[in-house]
Amino acid sequence: MEPFVKLEGVVAPLDAVNVDTDMIIPAVYLKSIERVGFGPHLFDRYRYNEDGSENPDFMLNQDAYRNSKILVSGPNFGCGSSREHAPWALEDFGIRCVIAPSFADIFFNNCFKNGLLPLTLPEDDCRRILDKSKDNPGFQLTVDLEAKQVRDSDEEIVVDFEVDEFRRYCLLNGLDDIGLTLQHEDAISAYEARPPPPPPPPPPPPLLYWDSGFDVMYVQSLSMIATNKTRMVPAITPYPTLVKNLSNSS
Repeated sequence: MEPFVKLEGVVAPLDAVNVDTDMIIPAVYLKSIERVGFGPHLFDRYRYNEDGSENPDFMLNQDAYRNSKILVSGPNFGCGSSREHAPWALEDFGIRCVIAPSFADIFFNNCFKNGLLPLTLPEDDCRRILDKSKDNPGFQLTVDLEAKQVRDSDEEIVVDFEVDEFRRYCLLNGLDDIGLTLQHEDAISAYEARPPPPPPPPPPPPLLYWDSGFDVMYVQSLSMIATNKTRMVPAITPYPTLVKNLSNSS
């Protein structure tokens, strides 16, 4: 996973609330478990007309926003079904940071696991960024994860933010779940190289004793065999030889 330290790039404004994962990447394209190839279908139903041509009114089809690295939108971004393809599509297009007042939980978690920063900022700050990016096509922001700050070039917008320290560590170092595990590769290899443990000792023989009051024989496993010379009580572990010998001895 590519580390995320400081991102400088064009901001694409998507002035909408409740942008769901089916809007981000329609279900018809969820035919692969590879993380690449989804960028051309990002916001597919809005980017393209029915004949497959580009919709010139959609911001990602406009020259100023074609190479955007940051997306700013409204509350509850990423709601809907829990498809990991949504952050895959954003990243494959080139977007590595989404700024919004709030995110759906599963989308939020999936972003961190795939190298994207879902950045929660106050709604007033999101509105300022949205308005400035719409009024100034090509407007750029710097998202500094080390300094935990968002700023523009003229510093009209300077916003400090907080992010979970463990998730911040993973993004700064480019670590997904597999990368975190491989940090302990030496210890894992040493464990796997150990000689196999000795086999367990064999189980002890059953302990048998006779209860003359009930004419019952008990065994260690709590199975039991009983006889009164006319019938036999069913046992979990039968011992027909023992029963036969016991009957013959009386």
